[in-house]
Amino acid sequence: MVVGVAAVLGACLGSFLNVCVERWPERRSVISPRSRCGDCEGPVRWFEMVPVLNYLMLRGRCARCGVRLSVQYPLVEAGAALIWAGMAARWGAEAEAVRGAVFLTILLGIAVADARTYIIPDQFSLGGAVAGMALAPLADGPDLAGAALGAVAGFVLMRLIAWLGRIAFGKEAMGGGDIKMMAMVGAFLGPAGVVLTLFAGALFGSVIFGPVSLRTGRLVPFGVFLALGAGIAYGWGDALIGWYLHDVLRLDPT
Repeated sequence: MVVGVAAVLGACLGSFLNVCVERWPERRSVISPRSRCGDCEGPVRWFEMVPVLNYLMLRGRCARCGVRLSVQYPLVEAGAALIWAGMAARWGAEAEAVRGAVFLTILLGIAVADARTYIIPDQFSLGGAVAGMALAPLADGPDLAGAALGAVAGFVLMRLIAWLGRIAFGKEAMGGGDIKMMAMVGAFLGPAGVVLTLFAGALFGSVIFGPVSLRTGRLVPFGVFLALGAGIAYGWGDALIGWYLHDVLRLDPT
């Protein structure tokens, strides 16, 4: 029952996340005007807002003009549903399920927004940092001091990397959105999670998008890969850090 309710809630939040991803990069309100077709401008009626199912029933087209709708909508809704259901299955009706689901949902929004527009809205990064610190005392992650230290560490470390990149390449090597995003990651994961996220994000970005960037000259949407790295750090961070200390450095993690 808990998992099912969480999945429905996640799907509804995923529908709202689609609105945020489309409007926040353009500095538009997510409250008004109501959702409408981007082609015919016809408003989306309330019964056409059922996540995922409505897209399938309409065969991915607007009910009025028939224009094809982006597959992003059901994928984000389904992704958010899986996030919330997965956290409920892992933690049950505990505060950590909410904290983890909120964090991963924010990461999903950041990844989609950065992939679409190369913009990470402050509502995701700075708003997420506030949410991370607010949830810290209630759940199973870093305490409030650790969350605050993680937010500072994420911001300062990313700012330092951006400064070194500007010196090395003679131009801005990293956007301000990435820097503020790492403050949010630090608020949820603490300082150790920041380091692991940066390492994993750089690795995935280089391997997955690096060749594309070299061939086409396109900028790397680093927020996408930082989000992937942060998700891995949340799910398997302790195990990865323990493995590195014990098996690579031959140190006792305790």
